[in-house]
Amino acid sequence: MRPPPDRPRNLLLAVDAPSLLHRNHHARAHTDLRDRGGRPAWALHGMLRQILEAVDQFAPDAVLFGLDDRTASEREAAYPAYKAGRAPKDDALVDQLERAGALLDALGLLAVTPPGLEADDVNASAATWAEREGWSCVLVTSDRDSFAHISEHTSVLRLIDGGIAGSPLLDPGRLRAMYGVAAESYLEFAALRGDASDNLPGVPGIGEKTAPVLLEQVGSMQAVWADIDHCAGENLVAAVDSWCEETGVPRIGKRLLARLTAEGARERYEFNLAIMRGREVDLGLHPDVPDSPGLLPLDPVRVARVVGHLGVESTTALALRVLTEPPASAG
Repeated sequence: MRPPPDRPRNLLLAVDAPSLLHRNHHARAHTDLRDRGGRPAWALHGMLRQILEAVDQFAPDAVLFGLDDRTASEREAAYPAYKAGRAPKDDALVDQLERAGALLDALGLLAVTPPGLEADDVNASAATWAEREGWSCVLVTSDRDSFAHISEHTSVLRLIDGGIAGSPLLDPGRLRAMYGVAAESYLEFAALRGDASDNLPGVPGIGEKTAPVLLEQVGSMQAVWADIDHCAGENLVAAVDSWCEETGVPRIGKRLLARLTAEGARERYEFNLAIMRGREVDLGLHPDVPDSPGLLPLDPVRVARVVGHLGVESTTALALRVLTEPPASAG
């Protein structure tokens, strides 16, 4: 349901919980913070504290958290080397990853663990849901995978060392300034470039500098492959070389064509695209049902009990202030 034109657009805050937990685990392990039951809580507290700050800044109507299915992976089943080479997680981090969903559920926020899928699939679905429902969306993550979901409806708050206040909010204009590609082309750009963190090699010889030129001058990878199939890449070469002449750089059209037509290049691109593309997930978000999970405001007694269990009074006070007041759109 779309909001009436005379009120502020509703806002969904969607959080990549594993990326925040990993980041806070490494940044805060030295504190050895424990909850009132004596269990490790520094990553959980760090994630929650950052999201409370984000809620304070953005005043969303709903907050949901995406979690990874830690028991099965569709992507790993299709590609056993997926994310190979990452360091094993230590026990304290694993413990907090496994407790995150229960903590968020107890608080009254919405935690989504899609079977066989990942938090980024939840982010992708949140962006789609927001556009369909006429909401705005902010994705909170430290992972650039979510850049593929940036649009006029969806921005990405990419957490960096400065925390919430020091992190850039990326919209289509800022994404183009960073990478030289339109937001709707980012997924194709990423598939060409590859992603070392997921152990996905890119198309050989096409990286962060040449991929934007190709996409900007030809328009899309669908147009690239069509020109290669039907015109032997002549239009591709002409468009890229024309750009080279205008910008005063050596021509690279034929070299790009040779790399795109090399054995395995198209297959590598298509494989990366299939692995990177977000899957549709049922979020279970029901804004028309009062008090359903994820909708703000939350019950103060519940907030005080759950956040208080982490044992940091200032965080409990912040949670009571930002989670129990009506969202900005209600005004």
